Amino acid sequence: MQAEPAGRRLTALDWLVIAVALMLPSAVTWIYFIWLDGAAERAVKTAFGVGKTIQFLLPVVWVYLIQRQRPQLARPQGWALLAGALFGLAVGAAMAALYFAWLKPAGLFDGPAAEVREKVKSFGINSLAAYIALAIFYSAIHSLLEEYYWRWFVFGQLARGCKLSAALAIGGIGFAAHHVLVLGLYFGWASPLTWLFSAGIAIGGAVWSWLYHRAGSLTAPWLSHALVDAAIFAIGYDVITT
Repeated sequence: MQAEPAGRRLTALDWLVIAVALMLPSAVTWIYFIWLDGAAERAVKTAFGVGKTIQFLLPVVWVYLIQRQRPQLARPQGWALLAGALFGLAVGAAMAALYFAWLKPAGLFDGPAAEVREKVKSFGINSLAAYIALAIFYSAIHSLLEEYYWRWFVFGQLARGCKLSAALAIGGIGFAAHHVLVLGLYFGWASPLTWLFSAGIAIGGAVWSWLYHRAGSLTAPWLSHALVDAAIFAIGYDVITT
């Protein structure tokens, strides 16, 4: 999809929808990840499914039905795919190095590991095959949905109404916000790791927004995002099995 589709100027209602879009993923995450922590598997899965459906339907309803925009698919560019792949691989390698060289040996994942195991169980993931299926879903499909939501919709709308630097910053912070809830549950709100990792996610979101802005296609940031998620699940498997 093309970046920042042309059209009418943003109205007060458009800005209200952008504000809702920035906060909605955090609300959904709070419900299924924190409020329902320890609840039955069915309740967690239902909250996750309903919340994500509402979240990912919002851009379609607003852009196509209300704004009457008809964005077109853009062909991915080679330089952007290469940049996205290199960034994703670099981030994944940095995370693995940080985890295996420092965080794990220092015992900083001993506490979070127990929380991660319980969360994995709450989603009914009780075998290697199920874990691999979850990893593929998040890396290949959920990452695309997040790029469509955060880069095409949220950043794309912001870029129509404010300076590029502001759109990148706001979009990056919004993208990191719901991850803060997850990290806070695992590491604690007072832990520097919660805020260090959250800052890294915000920067990553801004980089993917910039890449989308320059390339005009979601393909490169999606590829980059997928590689990072794959690395997270690879590390996660070590966390829950050791």
